[in-house]
Amino acid sequence: MSLFPSFSWSDPLPVIEGKGVFSRVPQMSDWSEWARLRAESRVFLEPWEPIWPDDDLKRSAFRRRIRRYSHEMRNDIGYPFFVYRASDRVLVGGITLNNVRRGVAQAGSLGYWVGASHAHKGYMSHALTALLPFAHGTLRIKRIEAACLPHNTASVRLLEKVGFRREGLARQYLCIAGEWQDHLLYAHLGSDPPG
Repeated sequence: MSLFPSFSWSDPLPVIEGKGVFSRVPQMSDWSEWARLRAESRVFLEPWEPIWPDDDLKRSAFRRRIRRYSHEMRNDIGYPFFVYRASDRVLVGGITLNNVRRGVAQAGSLGYWVGASHAHKGYMSHALTALLPFAHGTLRIKRIEAACLPHNTASVRLLEKVGFRREGLARQYLCIAGEWQDHLLYAHLGSDPPG
């Protein structure tokens, strides 16, 4: 069996459908909706994310982001998805599988965000639940890793709800809001039961 994904890189990644949501790869035409949601949610998101660049919400920065996403997918090192509410196709957040490692590791890191007005409504848990079989099956990532700040109870609940298992504490793991902070480490294996 091949260690690498079973789809052709020249084909677009599929739309991943979940309960009341769907996820797809970002496109340049998504910029205005993405920038609006991120701007409206800035105060809500900033405590949990790296410091935003000054030009982060500008069209030119989004164009660079799309080019980076394309490079990462072509090179099998990252997979970005925007998450939409299925009923009206409104953007609610995003998920990334990045730092994909092949060979003996077969692992990748999970990141996600949800707009402030869409938080605590189940969208991200449904999107992650749908993404896990795609990541483990189609992308053949055996181990999906995630990390969250210990006081981010919403993220802890989300990860545990969808079947991630806590593995420990990493000191000064990521630079969030301008400070190196400890993170709880989680993982989901392809052999784990669904959450």
